[in-house]
Amino acid sequence: MKNTLTRRDFMKVFGLGTASVAAMLALASCGKKEETAPEGEDRDAKVVFDNDSTPFDVSSVTADEVKDFKVGFIFLHDENSTYDKNFLNAAVEACNSFGVPYVLKTNIPEGQECYDTAAELVDDGCNIIFADSFGHEDFMIQAAREFPEVEFCHATGTKAHTEGLENYHNAFAEIYEGRFLAGIVAGMKLNEMIDSGKITADEAKIGYVGAYPYAEVKSGYTSFFLGARYICPSATMEVTFTNSWYDEALEKEGANKLINRGCVLISQHADSMGAPTACEEAGVPDVSYNGSTIDACPNTFLVSSRIDWVPYMQVMIGRTAKKQKINADWTGTLATGSVALTDLNPNTVAAGTQEKLDEVKAMLNDGSLKVFDTATFTVNGETLETYLADINDWGDFTGETESIKDGAFVESFFRSAPSFDIDIDGITNIDA
Repeated sequence: MKNTLTRRDFMKVFGLGTASVAAMLALASCGKKEETAPEGEDRDAKVVFDNDSTPFDVSSVTADEVKDFKVGFIFLHDENSTYDKNFLNAAVEACNSFGVPYVLKTNIPEGQECYDTAAELVDDGCNIIFADSFGHEDFMIQAAREFPEVEFCHATGTKAHTEGLENYHNAFAEIYEGRFLAGIVAGMKLNEMIDSGKITADEAKIGYVGAYPYAEVKSGYTSFFLGARYICPSATMEVTFTNSWYDEALEKEGANKLINRGCVLISQHADSMGAPTACEEAGVPDVSYNGSTIDACPNTFLVSSRIDWVPYMQVMIGRTAKKQKINADWTGTLATGSVALTDLNPNTVAAGTQEKLDEVKAMLNDGSLKVFDTATFTVNGETLETYLADINDWGDFTGETESIKDGAFVESFFRSAPSFDIDIDGITNIDA
């Protein structure tokens, strides 16, 4: 049976809290759904969608339950990457909240090195091993198969619900809502620039530096753009890709290319200071990602959205300590504190921005506003009425799961990782 209600819909209709919603979804027929794998796949015939957003009560864990407990972490880069630094900070905070020791492994490539590092962490006595990058997934799965007594948790992956391993789990958050809110800040700035005569309405062009043309990146820049256009209807966007998660030179080059093409505000889904630095040098407003850049870019930084990974890491530690199940997918929300914005830069944001943010956030939380409402965008001039997303990720890049529900694309529900990979009108990929 297809899912027709989101978690927030349950909250709105039944007046339930997050934990109650998760419990109902686990019981309701629309909480778990089955789909048939493509013919000829050497896999189980059914796929069970088992998503959750429930937070964890740290105080419920006793000292005895975390005795001789250790957590291992695998990071693609180190603290010089804003992406990895966000994870590193969360790992330390989450482990400290339980008083458990941890091992941090940085600069681990998306290759066999990931498996080797995971095996080393198992030998080191880790009860849980967490990896933070998309390309780590296959090697984490390899380790999970070999070490069934250890829990393996992975951010941004897509395969936990198809692999059927009890000890392998994916996690993400509804960051598209954070991106949309960051877009509100951008839209307010664009309107200020228009009202002051700095640009005309048809010059309200945003530039976006993306890493790869994956669903995660497309979902992020589309939600950001829709937030900006919610405030500034004339906004358009141009996107360029670096084909790297972290390359400061390429990211700076990409931002400068967009600025030279007339983009008057820049944002990014890439992990270095390249784009923010280019904006500060050019005097162009910037919305960064995964942390504030106000110290380095005081004259151009507006705001940044990020995923707060502490709630999920507390889930994986707490449930493992209490010998409770970790769902195949876990999707943090605004309500669980997993989607966050930095403080606004008071020196750069438009007047009234905080008030508008509070207004829009309230609508996102009560469900009266949906980020991917199909009435707010078109594809080749047409309203999108149906779309099969590649949720199961069998490797054939073929969509199999209807993802338009009640007039909106349902993101990060059938699995935790984003699946919105649609090219909408108003956004141009300048590399195509």
